[in-house]
Amino acid sequence: MSFLSRWLGGGQTASHPLIQPADYQARFVTDKQAHTLVDVRTAEEFQSGYIPGAINISLQELGQKMNKIPKDKPVVVYCRSGNRSAYAAQALLQAGYADVMDLGGIIEWARAGLPIKR
Repeated sequence: MSFLSRWLGGGQTASHPLIQPADYQARFVTDKQAHTLVDVRTAEEFQSGYIPGAINISLQELGQKMNKIPKDKPVVVYCRSGNRSAYAAQALLQAGYADVMDLGGIIEWARAGLPIKR
């Protein structure tokens, strides 16, 4: 069974920490706390606009590219609407990442009037 199918097919429902766009801005942008921001959308979606500072590792590639995400600082994940980021957050927690937060979707980010890089 592949890494991704374990999460998508396993019906994982364990909770993970959520962070609101304004809280992310205050903690990680304004206060400049070190972290890794991961956009788990496809490369095409990422190219259409992303949150400044994000790296792109699609949910489908997360299992193979997890080594690109440091474990020694907080990890914040997001996608388009919040579905894929929820799976990504769970996968990272299960893989031993201690400080993982789900920012949800870039849709809410944009709705809050926060910056998107194009």
